[in-house]
Amino acid sequence: MPEMNGYEATTEIRKLYPDSKIPIIALSANAFAEDKAASLAAGMDGHVAKPINTDELFKILSRFV
Repeated sequence: MPEMNGYEATTEIRKLYPDSKIPIIALSANAFAEDKAASLAAGMDGHVAKPINTDELFKILSRFV
């Protein structure tokens, strides 16, 4: 994204819609524990690393369906 990264975008979405339950899930090639922690700290609801493990993805998505 040319204007901001996913962490910044998440922070802005959470500021614009503070009472919303919009699910935001990171899909990233960054798979280290600190990357997942950064996603959650930015306000994301989950983090899925590439290559995608479909079981993990479905587990996270099922929390919002």
